[in-house]
Amino acid sequence: MKNSIIVILVAFFTISAVAQDAKSKNKKVVFKVVGNCEMCEKRIEKAVFSVKGVKSAEWHVDCQDIHLLIDETKCSKEDVAKAIASVGHDTEFVKAEDAVYEKLHGCCLYERIK
Repeated sequence: MKNSIIVILVAFFTISAVAQDAKSKNKKVVFKVVGNCEMCEKRIEKAVFSVKGVKSAEWHVDCQDIHLLIDETKCSKEDVAKAIASVGHDTEFVKAEDAVYEKLHGCCLYERIK
């Protein structure tokens, strides 16, 4: 009887642990992305959609953040942040390289994240 109870408890905790580690196919993610204008918006969103697993993206100039819906089995928020940084925009996770940032149009040059 004791063995049966132990087996049931172990199975329950194992299933619970696996369920918590499962990645979502529709994960909502929001993080900071710096930019200034509509050209920035187009550049940022184009970079985001180049990442496999991004389902939707909307960058808000007024809040300086991006709202995403991603498939975590295909990408992570860090993958998206790297893509954004690769086109010259700093994120809260990845800073754009200086050389890429300096190539942005004059109106797109923003105050860099420290």
